[in-house]
Amino acid sequence: MNRRMLKSYGILKGYDVQNETYEWALRANIVIDKQGIIQLIDEGDSAVDPNSALTVCTTLHKKSTAK
Repeated sequence: MNRRMLKSYGILKGYDVQNETYEWALRANIVIDKQGIIQLIDEGDSAVDPNSALTVCTTLHKKSTAK
């Protein structure tokens, strides 16, 4: 991922610390399918548990092998 993508999805946040702005990326899980379509974005506390991303990946895999 690049900085532009992180900013556009709100994952890269700026924080002011002693009159200077620092940027940190929040924890995130992003699932993008083979066609380049974003299927899932989990960020923050919900991204700590990767089970939702795993479920989406498993579902996508099952759909692609069924074709």
